[in-house]
Amino acid sequence: AGGVGSVFLSQLAQLTTRYPHLSLCLVSRSTKCLFVSSFAQSLSFDTWPYDLATSSQPVLSSPEIIEYLYNAPGKCVLVDNTSSQAVADSYPAFLQRGISVVTPNKKAFSGSWALWSDISSAAYSPSKPTGGLVYHESSVGAGLPVISTLKDLVETGDVVHRIEGVFSGTMSFLFNSFAPSDGSKGGKWSEEVNKAKSMGFTEPDPRDDLNGMDVARKLVILARLAGLKVESTSAFPVQSLIPKELENVSSGEEFLSRLGDFDDEMEKVKADAEKAGQVV
Repeated sequence: AGGVGSVFLSQLAQLTTRYPHLSLCLVSRSTKCLFVSSFAQSLSFDTWPYDLATSSQPVLSSPEIIEYLYNAPGKCVLVDNTSSQAVADSYPAFLQRGISVVTPNKKAFSGSWALWSDISSAAYSPSKPTGGLVYHESSVGAGLPVISTLKDLVETGDVVHRIEGVFSGTMSFLFNSFAPSDGSKGGKWSEEVNKAKSMGFTEPDPRDDLNGMDVARKLVILARLAGLKVESTSAFPVQSLIPKELENVSSGEEFLSRLGDFDDEMEKVKADAEKAGQVV
């Protein structure tokens, strides 16, 4: 449970006063795992951060988590707050065993067409009553009901001709801060990116925003929901804002620490746009 997961668990804790039957049975991050040995128990919403940090329980693989949750006496929901492709690839297996999935992870729904089809086939439907439910509303439009509205329109016979909007709140924030529309100077590019990351506006790895893939993934998801067979994000051309020298650094943290070395490049992009009467 990272930043997003921690906020989610605080919200879930508040819901237990209204829905006392809700219980937390497993919390995991890439290097730590915490789970109850008996489903008659529940992890503590008050002490789980400390309990997870000090846990000596083994980190379970996706197949092990599936087996663990499948043996629970009641309905189980996997809440995936990661941006992991590996976890996304396991969604069909969760759904096949009747475990519902709730996630903001775009990679499951914008990856290969085969994965999209496998998720759809494994999920609940009138012809597949044992499948788990899938909710990924926040994979596009943050908290706005974009996906549910689009699905309702399509399922009730409407034809989608065009979808318009600002597809990246992150990039909108960055450009407005870096090159304000009122003509003021704006901050340095690296400082604005770091600020957006600290405020929780970017993906866990900001490169997923700056390389254009976040927008491309949203476009793939919406296009597929509208009925188009889009094979992958390569269907949408994007322009990356990641310096070539930083494309293959080992982590998002290293990327952010070195981004300031390339502020002059983005200043040139801004200046060239201004000369052409445009904005970045």
